Amino acid sequence: MEWSARPSDTAVLAAAGALLGAAAVLLDPLGRILVGGAAVLLLVLAARDRLLRPRLTAGPAGIVVRTVTGSVTAPWSRLRVHVRETRRWGLRSRLLELDTALGPDDAGVLVLLGRRDLGADPGEVARVLRDLRPG
Repeated sequence: MEWSARPSDTAVLAAAGALLGAAAVLLDPLGRILVGGAAVLLLVLAARDRLLRPRLTAGPAGIVVRTVTGSVTAPWSRLRVHVRETRRWGLRSRLLELDTALGPDDAGVLVLLGRRDLGADPGEVARVLRDLRPG
């Protein structure tokens, strides 16, 4: 199983970044900096989404999460899957939490992935991961 950002979301980010970049040329110097910075941010996010495909892969041996600095690989025996729900300013957000630490002395790795990273609801991805886990 694989999860990654939806291609349509990535295309919208890239298009919005390109439009903002083109619009920045028509603005005053301060506007160029602000709008140009927003354009660069959107283009970087679109490139990250494109380069980190698939973001999360699950197989018989465990999971692999692609990050900007490399990949995080964890066997099922070292993996704890949890959905973190928070509510701020009336907005609910859910994150898929993947923890590879076995105990308090183990450094492990904590990976948090949201709906946009996965292209699916984190709760649904957590259910699939729990079903895929052997034993």
